[in-house]
Amino acid sequence: MAHKRVERVILTGCEAAAEGAIRAGCRFYAGYPITPQNRFPEYMSERMPEENGVFIQAESEVSAINMVFGASVTGKRAMTSSSSPGISLKQEGISYLAGCELPAVIINMNRGGPGLGSVTPSQSDYFQSTRGGGHGDYRTIALAPWNVQEIYDLTYLAFTLADRYRNPVIVLADGMIAQMMEPVKLLPPVKTTPTKKWALTGCKRRRPNSIKSLFLTHGVLETHNLKIADKYRQIIENETLYQTYMCDDIDVLLVSFGTCARICFEALALARAKGIKAGLFRPITLWPFPSEHLQRVAEKAKKILVVEMNCGQMIEDVKLAVKKDIRICFYGRPGDGVPTPEEIFREIKKI
Repeated sequence: MAHKRVERVILTGCEAAAEGAIRAGCRFYAGYPITPQNRFPEYMSERMPEENGVFIQAESEVSAINMVFGASVTGKRAMTSSSSPGISLKQEGISYLAGCELPAVIINMNRGGPGLGSVTPSQSDYFQSTRGGGHGDYRTIALAPWNVQEIYDLTYLAFTLADRYRNPVIVLADGMIAQMMEPVKLLPPVKTTPTKKWALTGCKRRRPNSIKSLFLTHGVLETHNLKIADKYRQIIENETLYQTYMCDDIDVLLVSFGTCARICFEALALARAKGIKAGLFRPITLWPFPSEHLQRVAEKAKKILVVEMNCGQMIEDVKLAVKKDIRICFYGRPGDGVPTPEEIFREIKKI
């Protein structure tokens, strides 16, 4: 498909994330088909050759993440994409990326689970994305878009964050964002990507580099993990993103992320129209979670309603963040349930 350089185009969420990656300088993609993100590898197969990049449809999700590992080791901006069960299969590889301090971007178009679940939108991978997911002491930066423009912007940003901290970054969307179509304002393509002195590119004119996550000498792994932990503290201090809506005068504070936050925004309008002082806090970075910011906003509220498309996962971070004695309620639609603004408004009235 010939791709014209235009300022604004209509794209699906999969297409927008893929185009954001390409314009951010991604030149290696390995993936495997799974609903509802199939348009992502399809789009990459069209666009990567146009940009002299590499597209590989791997034989499995396990193969795909290890191919990303290999490309990242050489200093290339590399990524993969999948949906929930496929992301589970990639977890060992993501742990290896984190252990070796290698940058990579992973897109998860979240579908229902556990197990094979369904192919409908869900937010049940919050724990997986924010708690590491694989084995060992590590974290992944997790970004949660709420529309097609934002999945483009956050994927573009994800490569900068991955390189800045030499760490995997997950963009956690869902099947709804993956397939909806909206206008997207395109950012200019990056002209150059950072030089990575640590990369394995041949050492004719430099000392050899070594990248590994196996440390068998006593005390070396502990030193390595403490170094990584310090990096995570820097991420917490510098990279939290969030938005608030109508939070100057609130009795009820809604807390939600991604697609669900977008629906809450409509419920917020219904509540305000009926004289209910409701506001919305939307975390954009799920890890690091914007705990201090939520705490300050929550001090204005009498009650909090956490809304998620799962059985209650982000609510744990909300409870950790909000230290005052305040009633925290939950409304969730797990599996294949997508709440309507009217449903959420009814929950607001209940509390």
